[in-house]
Amino acid sequence: MSALALATLDLSEYAAGLNARLRSRPTLDVLRTAIRELFPGEIALVSSFGAESAVLLHLVAQVDPATPVLFLDTGKLFSETLSYRDELAARLGLSQVRVLTPDPKTLAANDAGGTLWFRDADACCRIRKVEPLQRGLKPYAAWINGRKQFQAATRRDLPLVESDGVRIKFNPLAQWTPEMIAAYFAAHDLPRHPLVAKGYLSIGCEPCTLPVAEDEDARAGRWQGQDKTECGIHTVIAPFPTRTRADD
Repeated sequence: MSALALATLDLSEYAAGLNARLRSRPTLDVLRTAIRELFPGEIALVSSFGAESAVLLHLVAQVDPATPVLFLDTGKLFSETLSYRDELAARLGLSQVRVLTPDPKTLAANDAGGTLWFRDADACCRIRKVEPLQRGLKPYAAWINGRKQFQAATRRDLPLVESDGVRIKFNPLAQWTPEMIAAYFAAHDLPRHPLVAKGYLSIGCEPCTLPVAEDEDARAGRWQGQDKTECGIHTVIAPFPTRTRADD
């Protein structure tokens, strides 16, 4: 289904219907349906190449390794994340990893010294993550992400399929448990992000990410000491893609 066709629907109802239809199916089947049947050429995977990303990347590669993978390079990432991205992309044969970066003019105007994360973390996330992803998602009617219910209290009711207001969003690992993740890594001999061994269970930008204790939520190390639990890419509605006749 194209983005233009989606624009004529009530996306909340459409997402609820897909959720009811797909929620009992195996994860790989859900991804096949999304990528090959529902949104061929109109769907992308958004991946941080973080602590658990290899599982979803491996699953998507089995369906179609040419699926676009959107990666947000904020300019503040751990060097280990960039190396891990390259390692996984090569190993899994992912041929369409697309790097999204902040707009240079926006950075110059708002964060010339690179310290906005300290003064206003929400603003930093907006210009380094939310806005680049909004631009990167413009060609797509749907996207896939790796959020899971166990990661934080704010994600406990995460459905398999939802609407972000303008696109359909698939959360194929929503009901996976930490044990399932670990078993999949072992079964497929997938490499771990090098920072996992150091206690980093959710890995974002270096200034705003710390290791977590065993009894804490996986995302407890993100923006520690702040009343902030999300960067915004899952809470800010992205504008619907603008198309012209030349795009058809």
